[in-house]
Amino acid sequence: MAVNLIEAKEFVAQYIDEAPTVGLILGSGLGDLAEEIESPVFIPYNLIPYFPISTVEGHMGRFVYGDFMGKKVIAMQGRFHFYEGYSMRDITFPIRVMKAIGVKHIILTNAAGGVNRKFKPGDLMLITDQINISGHSPLIGRNDPTLGPRFPDCSNLYDHDFNDRVIGLAKALQLELQQGVYFYSTGPQYETPAEIKMAALLGADAVGMSTVPEAIVAAHAGMKVTGISCITNMAAGIQKTALNHHEVVETANRVKTNFSKLVKKMIEITG
Repeated sequence: MAVNLIEAKEFVAQYIDEAPTVGLILGSGLGDLAEEIESPVFIPYNLIPYFPISTVEGHMGRFVYGDFMGKKVIAMQGRFHFYEGYSMRDITFPIRVMKAIGVKHIILTNAAGGVNRKFKPGDLMLITDQINISGHSPLIGRNDPTLGPRFPDCSNLYDHDFNDRVIGLAKALQLELQQGVYFYSTGPQYETPAEIKMAALLGADAVGMSTVPEAIVAAHAGMKVTGISCITNMAAGIQKTALNHHEVVETANRVKTNFSKLVKKMIEITG
């Protein structure tokens, strides 16, 4: 294990009294869920050795550790993105730290643009698979076998069995839950209508600028991965109005009650 990971792990470990089994990464406009964690301990990113700093509007920039739905959890209020100028290894470093302190199941959430024309803003989408044609991978470079295999299998990246259980939860809660493939775009510019047409032809249902690097590293580390997208707008060429970040945050806030209900039940059945 690299020295920087050991130092970051040891720093975070000072703040926790019991290893968290569930990790949460909360996307744009979805960070309020962490406010419901009981007996919270806040760990600002800028205090953690070797951690990047979140620069995106709507991202708090801290870990929140505590009790949630009968589990010890650690949540990221704000994530890092490749478009912020960090390396792929930098933006996925928090996944390594969460694994090192005991996290076994990670729930990734994001705000995404709808590519599937059957979707509408405000929908929640369970991620069934992903497409990464960015040309970038957080695993490029020398592999540390103590962290994971050189060639990890991604055929069950978003755990199919757990996804089936999430679909059942949504039905029990009477929540409409879409399912689909998440297409990774590095950003920060929104995609062009032609790029969205390409994504649709390749089988994408939603498009966004996060999640995929984190899912790859979590799979490499042997963690179970679940992903939920909040469809905050329709993608370029489908939506007739201009795309903007304010709309993303506004829509995420509008649906946060349903999002919170679903994620709470998901955490309840982890393990």
